[in-house]
Amino acid sequence: MILTVTLNASIDKRYVLKELKVGEVNRLKHCQYTPGGKGLNVSRVIRIAGGETTATGFVGGHAGTYIEEALRDFGVTCAFCHVDEESRSCVNIWDEKNGIQTELLEPGLTVGEADFERFLEQYRELARRADVVAVSGSVPRGLDGTAYQSLVAIAKEAGRKVILDTSGTLLKQGIEAGPALIKPNIDEIRMLTGKDCGRMDDIIEAARVIHESGVENVAVSLGADGSLVVCGEGIYRARVPKLDTVNTVGCGDSMIAGFALGLEEGYGMEETLRKASAISAAAALQEETGIFDVEDMERIYDKVEIQRL
Repeated sequence: MILTVTLNASIDKRYVLKELKVGEVNRLKHCQYTPGGKGLNVSRVIRIAGGETTATGFVGGHAGTYIEEALRDFGVTCAFCHVDEESRSCVNIWDEKNGIQTELLEPGLTVGEADFERFLEQYRELARRADVVAVSGSVPRGLDGTAYQSLVAIAKEAGRKVILDTSGTLLKQGIEAGPALIKPNIDEIRMLTGKDCGRMDDIIEAARVIHESGVENVAVSLGADGSLVVCGEGIYRARVPKLDTVNTVGCGDSMIAGFALGLEEGYGMEETLRKASAISAAAALQEETGIFDVEDMERIYDKVEIQRL
């Protein structure tokens, strides 16, 4: 079982319209509602890939009830900590004419110290029952950069592989606990190391510094240029075929799901990276966030180029 942690879960709303006109009434062509938050996207992708997953974190109010019900429809086991406040909504607006996405993210509920302690008690038991733990996204108001550091440490004490996918202070403090895998982008690599990262050699060197500090696998997102992994097995570069993408929101979460499945199965990094890249690319072909078509993934899989550097 793969445990996903989404402390700041949401209802994700995707609004599609012909053209966004600021300051005017805009009528939508159609809209989609899904349980949101990076970890919940990971859980949905794992289920589509045939894996078992449990989702935990905080939910509240009627919105929280919807999040749980929608996840169960995907076959995701829910083990959330409930609070009184309403779970947030996050809106993604797709302007078809200009090909522009605009996101509106609510801040979410507030978690007090007693709520977090109650969650940690539940989390310790869930981590013991998991094979891999994926901690993703932001944290609610009331928590600071030490929250993920604690979650990584607890899962490691239980002997579990931990993936940490976040940014800023949460990432900087979280990696001090030594997660098994992180997936920063170039800006985040710069933030973590202070290196310019203007050339590929600089990026590799920055990732190597993080790897040698105690992170087993450093997977660097290169956007349209694929990804790079520095790990104990070596250095790998992945390139995916050019595709007519529809929605790139959540593709990073789909890649995390692929990494989690690879770690769970004990695959080598080359195979894990190929699978994660193919799942992520397949997810970009879907309008709905956090899903992919298995046939698309299988078609892309053999076309992913993996180079050992």
